[in-house]
Amino acid sequence: MEKKDINYQEYVAGLVEKAKAAQKVAEGYDQKKVDTLCAAVAWAACNEEFRKTAAQMLIDESKIGVFQDKFNKIRNKAIGVWSQMKDERSVGIISQDPIKNTMTFVKPMGVIGALIPVTNGEATPIVKTLWVLKSRNALVMAPHPHGKKTCQFVVNYIREVLKKYDAPEDLVQCIEPEYVAVEASAQLMKQADFVVATGGTPMVRAAYSSGTPTIGVGTGNVTTYIDESADLADAAHKIMQSKTFDNASSCSSENSAVVNEKVYDKFVEACKAEGAFMIPADKKASFQQTIWPEWPANHNLNRMITGKTAAQILEVAGIEAPADVKWILVEENDGFGHEHPFTGEKLSPITTLIKCKDFEDGLSKMQKVLDYQGNGHSCGIHTKNEAQIREIGARMHVARILVNQPQALGNSGAFFNGLPITMSLGCATWGHNSTCNNLTWHDIVNTTTVSMPVEPKIPTDEELFPAEIRNA
Repeated sequence: MEKKDINYQEYVAGLVEKAKAAQKVAEGYDQKKVDTLCAAVAWAACNEEFRKTAAQMLIDESKIGVFQDKFNKIRNKAIGVWSQMKDERSVGIISQDPIKNTMTFVKPMGVIGALIPVTNGEATPIVKTLWVLKSRNALVMAPHPHGKKTCQFVVNYIREVLKKYDAPEDLVQCIEPEYVAVEASAQLMKQADFVVATGGTPMVRAAYSSGTPTIGVGTGNVTTYIDESADLADAAHKIMQSKTFDNASSCSSENSAVVNEKVYDKFVEACKAEGAFMIPADKKASFQQTIWPEWPANHNLNRMITGKTAAQILEVAGIEAPADVKWILVEENDGFGHEHPFTGEKLSPITTLIKCKDFEDGLSKMQKVLDYQGNGHSCGIHTKNEAQIREIGARMHVARILVNQPQALGNSGAFFNGLPITMSLGCATWGHNSTCNNLTWHDIVNTTTVSMPVEPKIPTDEELFPAEIRNA
Protein backbone atom coordinates (compact mmCIF):
# COMPACT_ATOMS: atom_id res chain seq x y z
CA MET A 1 0.00 0.00 0.00
CA GLU A 2 1.36 3.41 -0.99
CA LYS A 3 1.22 6.15 1.62
CA LYS A 4 -1.12 8.20 -0.56
CA ASP A 5 -3.68 5.40 -0.21
CA ILE A 6 -3.55 5.30 3.62
CA ASN A 7 -6.50 6.67 5.56
CA TYR A 8 -4.57 7.97 8.56
CA GLN A 9 -7.68 9.04 10.42
CA GLU A 10 -9.07 5.50 10.37
CA TYR A 11 -5.70 3.91 11.13
CA VAL A 12 -5.07 6.06 14.20
CA ALA A 13 -8.68 5.67 15.32
CA GLY A 14 -8.06 1.92 15.44
CA LEU A 15 -5.02 2.38 17.68
CA VAL A 16 -6.89 4.76 19.96
CA GLU A 17 -9.89 2.46 20.19
CA LYS A 18 -7.68 -0.43 21.32
CA ALA A 19 -5.89 1.86 23.76
CA LYS A 20 -9.17 3.03 25.29
CA ALA A 21 -10.31 -0.55 25.85
CA ALA A 22 -7.02 -1.45 27.52
CA GLN A 23 -7.06 1.68 29.64
CA LYS A 24 -10.49 0.83 31.03
CA VAL A 25 -9.00 -2.40 32.35
CA ALA A 26 -5.99 -0.63 33.86
CA GLU A 27 -8.24 1.94 35.54
CA GLY A 28 -9.50 -0.85 37.78
CA TYR A 29 -6.03 -1.88 38.97
CA ASP A 30 -5.04 -1.50 42.61
CA GLN A 31 -1.73 0.01 43.67
CA LYS A 32 -0.01 -3.35 43.95
CA LYS A 33 -0.88 -4.32 40.39
CA VAL A 34 0.21 -0.93 39.07
CA ASP A 35 3.58 -1.11 40.81
CA THR A 36 4.15 -4.71 39.79
CA LEU A 37 3.76 -3.75 36.13
CA CYS A 38 6.07 -0.75 36.53
CA ALA A 39 8.72 -2.81 38.28
CA ALA A 40 8.48 -5.53 35.63
CA VAL A 41 8.94 -3.10 32.75
CA ALA A 42 11.79 -1.26 34.48
CA TRP A 43 13.54 -4.56 35.21
CA ALA A 44 13.04 -5.79 31.66
CA ALA A 45 14.57 -2.55 30.37
CA CYS A 46 17.75 -3.41 32.27
CA ASN A 47 18.25 -6.58 30.23
CA GLU A 48 21.61 -6.36 28.47
CA GLU A 49 20.60 -8.02 25.22
CA PHE A 50 17.56 -5.79 24.90
CA ARG A 51 19.64 -2.68 25.52
CA LYS A 52 22.32 -3.75 23.05
CA THR A 53 19.73 -4.31 20.34
CA ALA A 54 17.79 -1.09 20.97
CA ALA A 55 20.92 1.05 21.18
CA GLN A 56 22.47 -0.35 18.00
CA MET A 57 19.16 -0.26 16.15
CA LEU A 58 18.72 3.46 16.81
CA ILE A 59 22.29 4.23 15.75
CA ASP A 60 21.75 2.28 12.54
CA GLU A 61 18.49 4.12 11.85
CA SER A 62 19.42 7.63 12.89
CA LYS A 63 23.17 7.60 12.14
CA ILE A 64 23.76 9.64 15.31
CA GLY A 65 24.92 9.00 18.85
CA VAL A 66 27.20 6.62 20.75
CA PHE A 67 26.32 2.96 21.30
CA GLN A 68 27.67 2.69 24.85
CA ASP A 69 25.93 5.89 25.97
CA LYS A 70 22.60 4.74 24.55
CA PHE A 71 23.11 1.30 26.10
CA ASN A 72 23.74 2.88 29.52
CA LYS A 73 21.03 5.51 29.10
CA ILE A 74 18.24 2.95 28.84
CA ARG A 75 19.12 1.36 32.18
CA ASN A 76 19.89 4.63 33.95
CA LYS A 77 16.58 6.21 32.95
CA ALA A 78 14.56 3.07 33.69
CA ILE A 79 15.92 2.59 37.21
CA GLY A 80 15.98 6.34 37.86
CA VAL A 81 12.33 6.90 36.95
CA TRP A 82 11.18 3.76 38.72
CA SER A 83 13.16 4.51 41.89
CA GLN A 84 11.57 7.95 42.17
CA MET A 85 7.99 6.80 41.53
CA LYS A 86 8.25 3.47 43.35
CA ASP A 87 6.70 4.47 46.69
CA GLU A 88 4.33 7.13 45.38
CA ARG A 89 0.59 6.53 45.51
CA SER A 90 -1.15 6.73 42.15
CA VAL A 91 -4.45 4.97 42.98
CA GLY A 92 -7.27 6.31 45.14
CA ILE A 93 -6.61 8.95 47.79
CA ILE A 94 -3.19 10.57 47.38
CA SER A 95 -3.47 13.32 50.00
CA GLN A 96 -5.62 14.50 52.90
CA ASP A 97 -5.64 17.81 54.73
CA PRO A 98 -7.24 17.53 58.19
CA ILE A 99 -7.23 21.30 58.71
CA LYS A 100 -9.00 22.16 55.46
CA ASN A 101 -10.96 18.87 55.69
CA THR A 102 -10.20 17.85 52.11
CA MET A 103 -9.03 14.69 50.43
CA THR A 104 -7.69 14.33 46.90
CA PHE A 105 -8.17 11.39 44.55
CA VAL A 106 -5.94 10.72 41.55
CA LYS A 107 -7.44 9.54 38.25
CA PRO A 108 -6.09 8.68 34.80
CA MET A 109 -6.56 10.92 31.77
CA GLY A 110 -7.16 8.13 29.25
CA VAL A 111 -5.11 7.73 26.08
CA ILE A 112 -1.81 9.61 26.05
CA GLY A 113 -0.35 10.44 22.65
CA ALA A 114 3.42 10.84 22.87
CA LEU A 115 5.69 12.29 20.20
CA ILE A 116 9.08 10.55 20.42
CA PRO A 117 12.28 12.41 19.41
CA VAL A 118 14.98 10.62 17.47
CA THR A 119 17.68 11.97 19.80
CA ASN A 120 16.45 9.80 22.68
CA GLY A 121 14.42 7.26 20.75
CA GLU A 122 15.86 4.32 22.68
CA ALA A 123 15.00 5.42 26.25
CA THR A 124 12.01 7.74 25.85
CA PRO A 125 9.54 4.90 25.07
CA ILE A 126 10.59 3.18 28.31
CA VAL A 127 10.15 6.34 30.39
CA LYS A 128 6.76 7.17 28.84
CA THR A 129 5.62 3.59 29.44
CA LEU A 130 6.50 3.80 33.13
CA TRP A 131 4.55 7.06 33.35
CA VAL A 132 1.39 5.64 31.80
CA LEU A 133 1.49 2.41 33.78
CA LYS A 134 1.93 4.30 37.04
CA SER A 135 -0.95 6.62 36.17
CA ARG A 136 -3.23 3.88 34.74
CA ASN A 137 -3.37 5.54 31.34
CA ALA A 138 -2.71 3.98 27.92
CA LEU A 139 0.00 5.10 25.51
CA VAL A 140 0.21 5.52 21.76
CA MET A 141 3.55 6.79 20.50
CA ALA A 142 4.39 8.60 17.28
CA PRO A 143 8.07 7.98 16.58
CA HIS A 144 10.41 10.14 14.52
CA PRO A 145 10.84 8.71 10.98
CA HIS A 146 14.51 8.02 11.73
CA GLY A 147 13.65 6.09 14.88
CA LYS A 148 10.49 4.25 13.86
CA LYS A 149 11.94 0.72 13.74
CA THR A 150 13.58 1.17 17.13
CA CYS A 151 10.32 2.40 18.64
CA GLN A 152 8.45 -0.59 17.26
CA PHE A 153 11.09 -2.96 18.65
CA VAL A 154 10.92 -1.38 22.12
CA VAL A 155 7.12 -1.37 22.10
CA ASN A 156 6.93 -5.03 21.11
CA TYR A 157 9.36 -5.89 23.89
CA ILE A 158 7.24 -3.99 26.44
CA ARG A 159 4.06 -5.64 25.19
CA GLU A 160 5.57 -9.05 25.88
CA VAL A 161 6.21 -7.98 29.48
CA LEU A 162 2.61 -6.79 29.85
CA LYS A 163 1.35 -10.07 28.45
CA LYS A 164 3.48 -12.02 30.91
CA TYR A 165 1.85 -10.14 33.79
CA ASP A 166 -1.69 -10.54 32.45
CA ALA A 167 -2.15 -6.90 31.49
CA PRO A 168 -3.60 -5.70 28.16
CA GLU A 169 -0.82 -5.39 25.61
CA ASP A 170 -2.64 -2.47 24.01
CA LEU A 171 -1.77 -0.30 27.00
CA VAL A 172 1.38 0.47 24.99
CA GLN A 173 1.33 0.93 21.21
CA CYS A 174 3.11 2.94 18.57
CA ILE A 175 2.38 3.98 15.03
CA GLU A 176 3.82 1.15 12.96
CA PRO A 177 6.84 1.94 10.76
CA GLU A 178 4.92 1.74 7.47
CA TYR A 179 2.39 4.28 8.79
CA VAL A 180 4.85 6.79 10.29
CA ALA A 181 4.12 10.14 8.68
CA VAL A 182 3.26 13.70 9.60
CA GLU A 183 -0.39 12.89 8.89
CA ALA A 184 -0.38 10.00 11.38
CA SER A 185 1.18 12.15 14.11
CA ALA A 186 -1.37 14.88 13.43
CA GLN A 187 -4.24 12.42 13.76
CA LEU A 188 -2.82 11.05 17.02
CA MET A 189 -2.64 14.57 18.43
CA LYS A 190 -6.28 15.12 17.48
CA GLN A 191 -7.64 11.80 18.73
CA ALA A 192 -5.72 11.23 21.98
CA ASP A 193 -7.05 12.52 25.30
CA PHE A 194 -3.75 14.24 26.11
CA VAL A 195 -0.50 14.86 24.22
CA VAL A 196 3.08 14.87 25.52
CA ALA A 197 5.24 16.54 22.88
CA THR A 198 8.99 16.05 23.15
CA GLY A 199 11.01 17.29 20.19
CA GLY A 200 11.69 20.32 18.04
CA THR A 201 9.83 23.60 18.34
CA PRO A 202 7.74 23.20 15.13
CA MET A 203 6.46 19.82 16.31
CA VAL A 204 5.63 21.14 19.78
CA ARG A 205 3.76 24.09 18.29
CA ALA A 206 1.81 21.71 16.06
CA ALA A 207 0.84 19.75 19.17
CA TYR A 208 -0.36 22.89 20.90
CA SER A 209 -2.44 23.71 17.81
CA SER A 210 -4.07 20.27 17.64
CA GLY A 211 -7.02 21.19 19.84
CA THR A 212 -6.09 18.46 22.34
CA PRO A 213 -4.78 19.33 25.81
CA THR A 214 -1.00 19.24 25.45
CA ILE A 215 2.14 19.53 27.49
CA GLY A 216 5.25 20.31 25.47
CA VAL A 217 8.91 21.07 25.94
CA GLY A 218 10.99 23.85 24.45
CA THR A 219 14.25 24.23 22.58
CA GLY A 220 17.50 23.69 24.41
CA ASN A 221 20.57 25.87 23.97
CA VAL A 222 22.24 25.41 27.30
CA THR A 223 24.85 27.90 28.43
CA THR A 224 26.99 27.95 31.56
CA TYR A 225 29.08 30.55 33.39
CA ILE A 226 32.68 29.85 34.45
CA ASP A 227 33.56 32.05 37.40
CA GLU A 228 37.05 33.08 38.47
CA SER A 229 36.50 31.08 41.69
CA ALA A 230 35.61 27.87 39.82
CA ASP A 231 37.63 24.68 39.95
CA LEU A 232 38.62 24.96 36.30
CA ALA A 233 39.83 21.40 35.88
CA ASP A 234 36.59 20.07 37.37
CA ALA A 235 34.47 22.39 35.20
CA ALA A 236 36.32 21.38 32.03
CA HIS A 237 36.01 17.68 32.86
CA LYS A 238 32.28 17.91 33.52
CA ILE A 239 31.58 19.89 30.37
CA MET A 240 33.62 17.34 28.39
CA GLN A 241 31.52 14.55 29.92
CA SER A 242 28.35 16.38 28.94
CA LYS A 243 29.46 17.30 25.42
CA THR A 244 30.70 13.83 24.56
CA PHE A 245 27.75 11.91 26.02
CA ASP A 246 25.90 10.42 23.04
CA ASN A 247 27.85 12.92 20.91
CA ALA A 248 25.73 15.77 22.36
CA SER A 249 22.81 14.63 20.21
CA SER A 250 20.26 15.86 22.74
CA CYS A 251 19.50 19.51 23.43
CA SER A 252 20.77 19.37 27.02
CA SER A 253 24.53 19.86 26.75
CA GLU A 254 26.60 23.04 27.07
CA ASN A 255 26.33 24.72 23.68
CA SER A 256 28.27 27.65 25.09
CA ALA A 257 30.37 28.61 28.10
CA VAL A 258 30.60 32.24 29.19
CA VAL A 259 34.00 32.54 30.85
CA ASN A 260 35.34 35.23 33.18
CA GLU A 261 38.27 36.88 31.40
CA LYS A 262 40.46 36.52 34.51
CA VAL A 263 40.51 32.74 34.03
CA TYR A 264 39.72 32.46 30.31
CA ASP A 265 43.14 31.29 29.15
CA LYS A 266 43.51 28.85 32.04
CA PHE A 267 40.05 27.43 31.32
CA VAL A 268 40.92 26.91 27.65
CA GLU A 269 44.02 24.99 28.73
CA ALA A 270 41.94 22.93 31.16
CA CYS A 271 39.58 22.05 28.30
CA LYS A 272 42.47 21.09 26.04
CA ALA A 273 43.70 18.78 28.81
CA GLU A 274 40.27 17.11 28.52
CA GLY A 275 40.66 16.50 24.80
CA ALA A 276 39.26 19.75 23.41
CA PHE A 277 40.41 21.21 20.09
CA MET A 278 40.13 24.95 19.44
CA ILE A 279 39.08 25.97 15.94
CA PRO A 280 41.75 28.34 14.57
CA ALA A 281 40.50 31.87 13.94
CA ASP A 282 41.26 31.63 10.20
CA LYS A 283 39.16 28.45 9.95
CA LYS A 284 36.11 29.73 11.83
CA ALA A 285 34.17 30.99 8.80
CA SER A 286 34.58 27.78 6.82
CA PHE A 287 33.79 25.72 9.91
CA GLN A 288 30.58 27.70 10.38
CA GLN A 289 29.61 26.95 6.78
CA THR A 290 30.16 23.26 7.48
CA ILE A 291 27.81 23.35 10.48
CA TRP A 292 25.13 25.52 8.83
CA PRO A 293 25.57 25.03 5.05
CA GLU A 294 22.52 27.17 4.16
CA TRP A 295 23.34 30.07 6.47
CA PRO A 296 22.39 32.93 6.41
CA ALA A 297 19.18 31.83 4.70
CA ASN A 298 18.43 29.50 7.62
CA HIS A 299 20.06 27.72 10.53
CA ASN A 300 19.37 24.14 9.46
CA LEU A 301 22.15 21.98 10.86
CA ASN A 302 24.19 19.81 8.53
CA ARG A 303 23.02 16.22 9.09
CA MET A 304 26.59 15.13 8.47
CA ILE A 305 27.63 16.69 11.80
CA THR A 306 24.58 16.17 14.04
CA GLY A 307 25.37 13.65 16.77
CA LYS A 308 28.75 12.79 15.21
CA THR A 309 32.12 12.59 16.96
CA ALA A 310 34.46 15.57 17.04
CA ALA A 311 36.86 13.74 14.74
CA GLN A 312 34.10 13.05 12.20
CA ILE A 313 32.97 16.68 12.25
CA LEU A 314 36.50 18.00 11.76
CA GLU A 315 37.02 15.59 8.89
CA VAL A 316 33.88 16.88 7.17
CA ALA A 317 35.16 20.42 7.75
CA GLY A 318 38.58 19.56 6.35
CA ILE A 319 40.38 20.62 9.54
CA GLU A 320 43.33 18.64 10.84
CA ALA A 321 43.29 17.83 14.56
CA PRO A 322 44.86 15.34 16.98
CA ALA A 323 43.53 11.81 16.54
CA ASP A 324 42.38 11.68 20.16
CA VAL A 325 40.21 14.82 19.97
CA LYS A 326 37.04 14.51 22.10
CA TRP A 327 35.24 17.82 21.59
CA ILE A 328 35.54 21.13 19.81
CA LEU A 329 35.84 24.72 21.03
CA VAL A 330 35.12 27.81 18.96
CA GLU A 331 35.39 31.41 20.12
CA GLU A 332 32.56 33.90 19.58
CA ASN A 333 33.05 37.36 21.02
CA ASP A 334 31.50 39.49 18.27
CA GLY A 335 27.79 39.20 19.06
CA PHE A 336 24.72 37.01 19.47
CA GLY A 337 21.81 35.75 17.43
CA HIS A 338 21.17 35.06 13.76
CA GLU A 339 24.35 36.78 12.56
CA HIS A 340 26.39 34.74 15.05
CA PRO A 341 25.08 31.17 14.78
CA PHE A 342 27.74 29.70 17.05
CA THR A 343 25.73 31.21 19.92
CA GLY A 344 22.91 28.80 19.04
CA GLU A 345 22.18 25.08 19.38
CA LYS A 346 24.53 22.67 17.61
CA LEU A 347 23.46 19.11 18.61
CA SER A 348 27.09 18.03 18.42
CA PRO A 349 30.22 18.07 20.62
CA ILE A 350 30.94 21.73 19.93
CA THR A 351 31.08 24.34 22.70
CA THR A 352 31.25 28.05 21.97
CA LEU A 353 33.46 30.09 24.31
CA ILE A 354 32.35 33.64 25.11
CA LYS A 355 34.57 35.91 27.17
CA CYS A 356 33.05 38.20 29.82
CA LYS A 357 34.47 40.91 32.06
CA ASP A 358 32.86 39.82 35.30
CA PHE A 359 29.84 38.05 36.79
CA GLU A 360 27.40 40.80 35.83
CA ASP A 361 28.63 40.84 32.25
CA GLY A 362 28.50 37.04 32.27
CA LEU A 363 24.82 36.93 33.22
CA SER A 364 24.01 39.52 30.57
CA LYS A 365 25.74 37.49 27.87
CA MET A 366 24.16 34.24 29.02
CA GLN A 367 20.73 35.80 28.77
CA LYS A 368 21.51 37.00 25.24
CA VAL A 369 22.40 33.42 24.30
CA LEU A 370 19.11 32.20 25.74
CA ASP A 371 17.13 34.99 24.10
CA TYR A 372 18.46 33.83 20.75
CA GLN A 373 17.65 30.15 21.34
CA GLY A 374 16.82 28.23 24.48
CA ASN A 375 14.96 30.52 26.85
CA GLY A 376 13.38 28.53 29.66
CA HIS A 377 15.38 25.32 29.30
CA SER A 378 18.53 25.24 31.45
CA CYS A 379 21.75 27.00 32.29
CA GLY A 380 24.58 26.43 34.71
CA ILE A 381 27.31 27.97 36.79
CA HIS A 382 30.70 26.76 37.97
CA THR A 383 31.63 28.74 41.07
CA LYS A 384 32.44 28.59 44.76
CA ASN A 385 30.57 31.86 45.41
CA GLU A 386 27.26 31.24 47.21
CA ALA A 387 26.03 34.78 46.52
CA GLN A 388 26.45 34.25 42.79
CA ILE A 389 24.41 31.06 42.95
CA ARG A 390 21.53 32.94 44.53
CA GLU A 391 21.85 35.81 42.07
CA ILE A 392 21.79 33.62 38.98
CA GLY A 393 18.85 31.72 40.44
CA ALA A 394 16.90 34.95 40.90
CA ARG A 395 17.57 36.40 37.48
CA MET A 396 17.93 33.85 34.68
CA HIS A 397 14.91 32.96 32.53
CA VAL A 398 15.29 29.20 32.78
CA ALA A 399 13.41 26.44 34.59
CA ARG A 400 16.53 24.77 36.02
CA ILE A 401 20.06 25.84 36.90
CA LEU A 402 22.82 23.34 37.60
CA VAL A 403 25.67 24.30 39.93
CA ASN A 404 29.06 22.65 39.33
CA GLN A 405 27.44 19.81 37.34
CA PRO A 406 27.49 18.44 33.77
CA GLN A 407 24.34 19.63 32.05
CA ALA A 408 23.47 16.72 29.76
CA LEU A 409 23.95 14.25 32.59
CA GLY A 410 22.13 16.34 35.18
CA ASN A 411 19.38 18.67 33.97
CA SER A 412 17.04 15.79 33.16
CA GLY A 413 17.53 14.50 36.71
CA ALA A 414 20.23 12.26 38.12
CA PHE A 415 21.20 10.35 41.22
CA PHE A 416 23.78 13.09 41.92
CA ASN A 417 21.12 15.82 42.18
CA GLY A 418 17.55 16.23 43.37
CA LEU A 419 15.81 16.90 40.06
CA PRO A 420 13.14 14.44 38.92
CA ILE A 421 14.57 11.97 36.42
CA THR A 422 12.86 12.35 33.05
CA MET A 423 13.31 12.58 29.30
CA SER A 424 11.13 15.70 28.90
CA LEU A 425 12.05 19.14 30.24
CA GLY A 426 9.39 21.83 30.53
CA CYS A 427 10.68 25.29 29.66
CA ALA A 428 7.96 27.51 31.18
CA THR A 429 6.38 30.39 29.31
CA TRP A 430 9.89 31.62 28.45
CA GLY A 431 10.13 28.59 26.14
CA HIS A 432 6.43 28.72 25.12
CA ASN A 433 5.56 25.84 27.46
CA SER A 434 2.87 25.46 30.10
CA THR A 435 5.16 23.94 32.72
CA CYS A 436 8.57 24.46 34.34
CA ASN A 437 8.77 20.83 35.48
CA ASN A 438 10.97 17.94 34.69
CA LEU A 439 7.96 16.00 33.46
CA THR A 440 6.86 12.88 35.36
CA TRP A 441 3.74 10.75 35.71
CA HIS A 442 2.28 13.52 37.89
CA ASP A 443 1.84 15.59 34.72
CA ILE A 444 -0.50 13.07 33.04
CA VAL A 445 -3.16 12.55 35.73
CA ASN A 446 -6.34 14.29 36.80
CA THR A 447 -7.25 14.88 40.43
CA THR A 448 -10.54 15.26 42.27
CA THR A 449 -10.60 17.13 45.57
CA VAL A 450 -13.43 16.33 47.97
CA SER A 451 -14.21 19.21 50.33
CA MET A 452 -16.08 18.66 53.61
CA PRO A 453 -17.37 21.34 56.00
CA VAL A 454 -15.08 23.07 58.48
CA GLU A 455 -15.86 25.39 61.36
CA PRO A 456 -16.00 28.88 59.80
CA LYS A 457 -13.16 31.17 60.80
CA ILE A 458 -13.61 34.60 59.28
CA PRO A 459 -10.58 36.85 59.80
CA THR A 460 -11.08 40.27 61.39
CA ASP A 461 -10.11 43.50 59.70
CA GLU A 462 -7.33 43.86 62.27
CA GLU A 463 -5.91 40.48 61.27
CA LEU A 464 -6.09 41.22 57.56
CA PHE A 465 -4.98 44.83 57.24
CA PRO A 466 -2.13 46.78 58.84
CA ALA A 467 -3.17 49.80 60.91
CA GLU A 468 -1.55 52.27 58.50
CA ILE A 469 -3.81 51.00 55.74
CA ARG A 470 -6.99 50.85 57.88
CA ASN A 471 -6.42 54.40 59.15
CA ALA A 472 -5.40 55.96 55.84
